[in-house]
Amino acid sequence: MLGFQDPVADAIGLLRPRTVVGPSLRAVGEWALRFETFLHVRIGGLVRGTCWLTLDGHEPVLLREGDTFMLGNPPPYVLASTPGARPRPAQEVWAGAVDGFVRIGPESDQDVYLCVGHIGFDEQNAALLTDLLPPLVIVRAADPHGARLGQLIDHLATEVGSAAAGGPLVQNHLAQILLVHMLRAHAGQTDRPTGWLGALNDDGIGTALRAVHADVAHSWSLQELAELSHMSRSAFAQSFKSHVGVPPLEYLIQWRMSLARDALARDTLSISELARATGYQSESAFSTAFRRVVGASPAKFRDEARRSVTSEG
Repeated sequence: MLGFQDPVADAIGLLRPRTVVGPSLRAVGEWALRFETFLHVRIGGLVRGTCWLTLDGHEPVLLREGDTFMLGNPPPYVLASTPGARPRPAQEVWAGAVDGFVRIGPESDQDVYLCVGHIGFDEQNAALLTDLLPPLVIVRAADPHGARLGQLIDHLATEVGSAAAGGPLVQNHLAQILLVHMLRAHAGQTDRPTGWLGALNDDGIGTALRAVHADVAHSWSLQELAELSHMSRSAFAQSFKSHVGVPPLEYLIQWRMSLARDALARDTLSISELARATGYQSESAFSTAFRRVVGASPAKFRDEARRSVTSEG
């Protein structure tokens, strides 16, 4: 049986996040660093000072002390003391990190202090999150979530600069907590958070999403989900699609197939067991749905996953 409870926890669990934190940046004077495009998510925050963040094709944005930002599959971008500063490749500067820090200019009590972390996901399911995020989310220090995020960034920065036992483990957990709080803040900033992010808002749609995740094997009908949300069928269907981006039963199919891809990649259930666990009465019905969504049969997908594991080993 596939056991799931909360849409947010379930989705992040399927993402299997891997975090790389630091080095942190301390800089004074005029400086600019260009970061090339990368996959998945980067989270950072200003522990002290101000700097400018410019995504390719976008206007510069001023970040102030206590602000936190999240980048989702972004284009190349520049962090700089001023928008007009000439950037140099960040990779070259990052390679010179010492004790978890990159320093530009002399030590100073007035330096910019920036902490960043990169969070990568299992490629099979990364789109569960990255497809829902804009390239840039900023939570200002004055935002209702800002103080908590600022404290987490400050704590993370302290861990990066410390040689205490268990540091990497603490950094990994803090980065994932930051991710969840950033997603909550983003959902709060957005009138219509899409996908499972809609479950972060305590409303009727969130109730339906939680029910689907709690019992994915149930043969959910539109009427049942509408009743849980205390709406008529037509109002529920319209509201769900507006919030989540797809009709309710299509979301159910997509979520089932996300679970199926994960189980097949880890080879934890037979195809017939997986069919029952995801709400299908027969292996053939499950295989048809899987092929429609994924583009390959469950057996072929599992075999390719096995070959990939063998080649990596």
